[in-house]
Amino acid sequence: MSKITIYDIAQKAGVSIATVSRVMNNSDEISDRTRKKVRRIADELDYYPQAYAQGLARRKKDRIMIVVPVISNYFFMDVLAGIQAKIHENNYELNIFNVDSDEETIYEQVETIIKRQSADGYILISLHFSSNRFENLLKYDTPITLVDETYTNIDSVSVNNVEGTRQAMKYFLKKGCRRIALVGASDRSKPNRQRMAEYKNILRSEGIEVNESLIATGKDMARDGFSERNGYEAMKKILHQQYAPDACFCVSDIQAIGAMKAMREANLNIPVIGYDDITIAKYIGLSTIRQPMYEMGNTAAEYLLKRMDDKMAEITQKTFQAELILRKSTEIELA
Repeated sequence: MSKITIYDIAQKAGVSIATVSRVMNNSDEISDRTRKKVRRIADELDYYPQAYAQGLARRKKDRIMIVVPVISNYFFMDVLAGIQAKIHENNYELNIFNVDSDEETIYEQVETIIKRQSADGYILISLHFSSNRFENLLKYDTPITLVDETYTNIDSVSVNNVEGTRQAMKYFLKKGCRRIALVGASDRSKPNRQRMAEYKNILRSEGIEVNESLIATGKDMARDGFSERNGYEAMKKILHQQYAPDACFCVSDIQAIGAMKAMREANLNIPVIGYDDITIAKYIGLSTIRQPMYEMGNTAAEYLLKRMDDKMAEITQKTFQAELILRKSTEIELA
């Protein structure tokens, strides 16, 4: 059987060759409807694996690509530093691809990037797909490593979100707190879902009813809600009630910063614990759950380089432990 070309795709899709070319190069000049149609037909004809991926795509490029949905996220910046250090040691060029955060198209974008095989390996950061979709990515026979996510058949690096949340909640409970608020992010975020679920589990295990009015997120969903404004808006909601909480757990440090601003405006001092331990947390005295972001990035790059060298190597998955770091934001005396 002869190889499929863009001529075949254009003919079946009823569009010009130029249109197919623009779709394959992610041009903004194409409508979503046409883009989806062309990509669907390309998949049906198995265009990428047979034509592109087996030709130019499999030549060594000395390039590694990071694919991330939220390039301005503080978590990503620290992970990136760890990746860069390891990549630099091995003389690879590092490219960053910031996929659109549209939930309906994000997987399609990632699959297209990997199909094009423009790098020797890919690190996917904070991209949370179903098992079927991760398995589908494996058919392109390209080294992939996941950060902040796990899948059985792919090398990965993550943090124990359950244990991290448990440490924060147990600290508050030991101090006698019962009305513990939670500032959350988007439900699309797997770490947010894990942290929120454990928050509820801990309360129930202590015989404390989960008060949904103490759980809030803001309207600002930029960066999946991991932003100062989101934390500020969420805390405003929580403080609008008759009784203020006696402690607050935030699913990220950056949201905690916004939450603390809302508390200052209300002339309230409430013990706060964030999550991540981003650089600024130390300088503002924010207690937090530290995850070793630099080490996570460095380890992810190490795993990817190993996979690039030996595609048959045993799958490696590492779960880092989180650590409670106490600072000024939890030194407030409870009434």
